Amino acid sequence: MSPVSQEKVLKLAWNFMESRILLTGAELNLFTLLSKSRLSAGEVARRTGADLRALTILLDALAAMGLLGKQDETYRCESPACELLSEDAPDSVLAMVLHAAHLWHRWSDLTNIVRGEDISIEASGSGRDAEEMRAFIGAMHAVAAPQAERIIAAVKPGDAKALIDVGGASGTYTIAFLRAVPGMKATLFDRPEVIEMARDLLHREGMLNRVSLVAGDFYRDELPQGHDIAFVSAVIHQNSPGQNLSLFKKVFRSLDAGGRIVIRDHVMESSRVHPRDGAIFAVNMLINTSGGGTYTFDEIHSGLSQAGFSRIKRLAKGEHMDALVEAFKL
Repeated sequence: MSPVSQEKVLKLAWNFMESRILLTGAELNLFTLLSKSRLSAGEVARRTGADLRALTILLDALAAMGLLGKQDETYRCESPACELLSEDAPDSVLAMVLHAAHLWHRWSDLTNIVRGEDISIEASGSGRDAEEMRAFIGAMHAVAAPQAERIIAAVKPGDAKALIDVGGASGTYTIAFLRAVPGMKATLFDRPEVIEMARDLLHREGMLNRVSLVAGDFYRDELPQGHDIAFVSAVIHQNSPGQNLSLFKKVFRSLDAGGRIVIRDHVMESSRVHPRDGAIFAVNMLINTSGGGTYTFDEIHSGLSQAGFSRIKRLAKGEHMDALVEAFKL
């Protein structure tokens, strides 16, 4: 660990400034606008309805940060950032950045939450219309796709025949499993509005005929049965320990004898300060859920054991929500 200096502390304290500048640029959709043509601040103001003086200051700051280029009092998004921040780019993460802007307002309540004040927490996914949800799920796919092959290789699905992807979103990991195991069939279980997004992606990938799309809510509904592997990806952190125990029991019932569950998530060391990303993400769950957090291997082991699973082990450690835990239904 590097020594804590005055400079480091102050840098941490002021980091929010550049973050907020980026978020506002995204909320105004400046990167999409300026990826199409070079414009003056006045032209951008007319197209966005923004205040000219304020917008000019923002544009100059974005240029200073290397996210825009400025030439002769005109601006253009020419850096590699445009491939990530323009809504038209195939690998755009703009929706994820806009999600971060939404979280910004929640994070402003952190001090009051830690003080024990009663701050209402919105239900997961609320506040997003259909277009926003589609963009968000699409951005999650763009982020997950580059690592999916590596994750599935670590899982070693072997000759598994029937997968259930619990909370499978658009099907990023379902697709990776099916590519790795040509004889596999899959069930993707998620909320109704997300299922339709998965249908589109699976159709484009030519895999819809190998997947059963099942709409439901794993907090209320049972999972379909008859599987030999269950993948629970980036789910357990949003749940309380009790909710995870209930989910693990449902997964147990969905598996055939000899089947296994594989969990992908942050898995914390016993100190709870490593991995660093997991410790910070636990704060995000404190703010945005009623009982979620990041869990140690021992805590995950306990829940799986209570649900009836055996041969529980950590398949892979990870720094960025890419740790893996597996367990078997014997």
